[in-house]
Order: sequence, then C-alpha cells, then structure tokens
Amino acid sequence: MKRLLIVAHEIGGRLQEMREAVERGARLETDIDLRVKSAFGAGPEDLLWCDGVIFGTPENFGYMSGALKDFFERTYYETREQLSNPAYALFVCGGSDGTGAVRSVERILKGYPMKKVSAEIICLGPVSEEVLARCEELGQGVAAGLCLGIF
Repeated sequence: MKRLLIVAHEIGGRLQEMREAVERGARLETDIDLRVKSAFGAGPEDLLWCDGVIFGTPENFGYMSGALKDFFERTYYETREQLSNPAYALFVCGGSDGTGAVRSVERILKGYPMKKVSAEIICLGPVSEEVLARCEELGQGVAAGLCLGIF
C-alpha cells in the first residue's frame, strides 16, 4: 500500500476548504494509506514515511506560510539523504497572485530529492466549486498515480 502525506498550514477558512477537498479526493483511492498533518504537527518521520506529499499553504506577504517554512527547516537535514524521490504537489490560497508562495516552496524543494507531479492549484478570492473540484482531482490524481506506480 502506498503512503500519501498531506501537510498544510491552515487556520480555518479558505485553505481548510481546499485541504478538505484534497483529502476527499485522496480517500477515493482505497489502496492509499493517508496521513493528514498540520505544518507545525508534521515532522521528519512523516516525510520519511510517505511515498508522496501534497503541501498546502496560504500566501503570506508573497511567500509561503511561516509554518510550512518551519516544517521544511525542521525536516531538511534529517531527511534529504534518506528520501527516495517522493512525488509532491502543491495548493495555495493566494493573497496577491499566489506565485510568490509557489516560487518559495519550489525553490526550497529543489534542495530535497522530490519530484513535482502536478501543476499547482492557486485560489484567489472565495473558494469556488471549480477550485474545490480541482483540489479533489489533485488529491485523487496524486493518490492514484502513487497506487499505479506512475510516480
């Protein structure tokens, strides 16, 4: 059974809606072991456990959340030489245009042995049904890709 980790910094509201949709989608795959953690609650053991990870962050001041940055700082040195190139994807609740958060996450993840397997989802403004459907598809797509051995 493949293992998928969802790590998100949510304080309620829009990002929580998006994370719940990602989780719903991932749970549609019955052969996936799913772990959902807050950015402050997840640690190196979670990252080493998974075959793939989906990150979620609000865009704060054109950057990822401090909590997600903290997660990366706490896990980098303990995991970078042990990771086996897990798949990753990203969803962002944008404050301006979301691209600053995407760039900051992707820049850090270049230092990890991880591979991006999906285009990011950026939500600006209220979370629409279209955004929630895309988030659900993201969760299911990453989970299915892991289960099928695509990534």
